[in-house]
Amino acid sequence: MWSRKAQLPLKNKDSALRVQPGTATPAPPPLRPKRRRRLPREVYIDGVLAGDRKVLAQAITLVESTREDDSALAREILEVCLPRTGKSVRLGITGVPGAGKSSLIEALGLHLIRDHAAKVAVLAVDPSSQISGGSILGDKTRMELLAAHDSAFIRPSPSSGSLGGVARRTRETMLLCEAAGYRSIIVETVGVGQSETAVRSMVDFFLLLTLTGAGDELQLMKRGVMEMADVVAINKADGDNRQRAEMARAELEHGLHLFPPSPTGWVPQAVTCSARTGFGIPELWGFVLDHTKLLQANGWLQRIRREQVKTWMYDIIEQELQTRFRQHPAVREHLAKLESDVVEGKTSSFRAAQRLLELYKHS
Repeated sequence: MWSRKAQLPLKNKDSALRVQPGTATPAPPPLRPKRRRRLPREVYIDGVLAGDRKVLAQAITLVESTREDDSALAREILEVCLPRTGKSVRLGITGVPGAGKSSLIEALGLHLIRDHAAKVAVLAVDPSSQISGGSILGDKTRMELLAAHDSAFIRPSPSSGSLGGVARRTRETMLLCEAAGYRSIIVETVGVGQSETAVRSMVDFFLLLTLTGAGDELQLMKRGVMEMADVVAINKADGDNRQRAEMARAELEHGLHLFPPSPTGWVPQAVTCSARTGFGIPELWGFVLDHTKLLQANGWLQRIRREQVKTWMYDIIEQELQTRFRQHPAVREHLAKLESDVVEGKTSSFRAAQRLLELYKHS
């Protein structure tokens, strides 16, 4: 028979039942992001020109990298691919939140693939997470049918605070897609609220998507984005909303005529469509083709493309200067202190900026 005393823990100091003093567990080392394996230069070039989607995605990742060695290699790849670019229709799409931009792009992309045997690239610029810097929405999850098609390439990229909601390297990405054989390039922006001049400067056709009942948001657009639009489309024109959409179209049509005529000779129009039912999608692409034919015939397409490459050059200069400025040793040494002085009111933003510029110039 077991006694109560026998069941008690032993009090011997060497007993394994006693909790022995231990040592503090060292903190695990911080996790370092796994370095992406870089491919040889020729593999990138050959893969992009052959239309290999996997290599194309890797080349775009290289272009988006902020590492100096990656940037140097990306420039070499772009230089080689450049002669194979410039033959695509470049379409920019923006609109109020909830207008259905991604749904429309999917419907339009599937129409191009099925009815025009086209290869479609979608550069979907997502809002950036302020914590990770990565895309929040993830457009591949919002365009499942299009993303699954072999003739489509969808690239979500974080806007990272770029002007107009356009990713920092959208132009370079567009050129790589053109070199890979995609003849229809669609750029989806974050949406109305920032200057959309950025996307207008890199596409041929600019589509503004809206919907009935936009109210104050639509009023805010009228003197900004609407005057840059080649077509304004009222989406979700189906079911009980069809009649309201037609009324909105008539109102927008009248508003578009109040703007000065475009020097290209194109007359902007308002149309209705439904990404859900497919209503108006073929006609919408018809406007894009008509616009392209007109600008090719009167020489304006060539003039627009020349302006695009000039704007691109200045954008590269600004990005490079900003990068060099921030990486300058003297600037990095004094930046935090001057920034703190500005925040605390010890000096003005103007004086701090001048001091940093002097350090950059003379150090």
